Amino acid sequence: MALETATWDDPDAARWSTALHELSAVFVARYLDWLPRATYPIRSGVHDNGAFGLSRALPYAGYLADHGEPRLQQVITETAWRWFGSDHDYPGAWEPSGADFLSPALAEAELMTRLLSPTEFADWLRRFLPGIAEQKPAPLFTPATVTDPSDGLIAHLHGLNLHRAWCWHRLTHALPAGDDRIPAMLHTAHAHTHASLPQITGSSYAVEHFLAYYALLLLS
Repeated sequence: MALETATWDDPDAARWSTALHELSAVFVARYLDWLPRATYPIRSGVHDNGAFGLSRALPYAGYLADHGEPRLQQVITETAWRWFGSDHDYPGAWEPSGADFLSPALAEAELMTRLLSPTEFADWLRRFLPGIAEQKPAPLFTPATVTDPSDGLIAHLHGLNLHRAWCWHRLTHALPAGDDRIPAMLHTAHAHTHASLPQITGSSYAVEHFLAYYALLLLS
């Protein structure tokens, strides 16, 4: 929100940006304090996923760096490399857990798209998930089944499907043109989108209260 209002050429946005500055400064200070002390990443599929948090903070960190405050961008980049740079053979077959609305595997890969050139990312991804061209491991390529959307935890899986779709799209755009993994990734993104995008309206509150955010990521 701080980034959107700071970069929106609109009088109301300028006023909102000023109002948000004190709050955003608190978040920045806490990131700078905590990240160097966080030895290990949190790899869960819910709110505290470390890769997703860093990815969502990086654009604002870049904005600050462009305006003479590079420390947050530096610390986030250092943390991402420390947590994830050497990962390989990720156990994607273990996903999903029963209440996930994030894919730990794909959240990590999406974060790394922001730190690597296309060629570097292609190599990192080949080590991290070596079976993508063959759609392996199968659970990462299969939309999660939501048996009861009125159940607040089971309904999270609709969010997982849209998060996966967004991540697969992001990964395809980060790879060099012609990479042999892109067709499988696009097919999978389409399948996950089709599985859960219709649920953003007209469904249970357990879905609607959060699913629009993932739809916005996917469609923007």
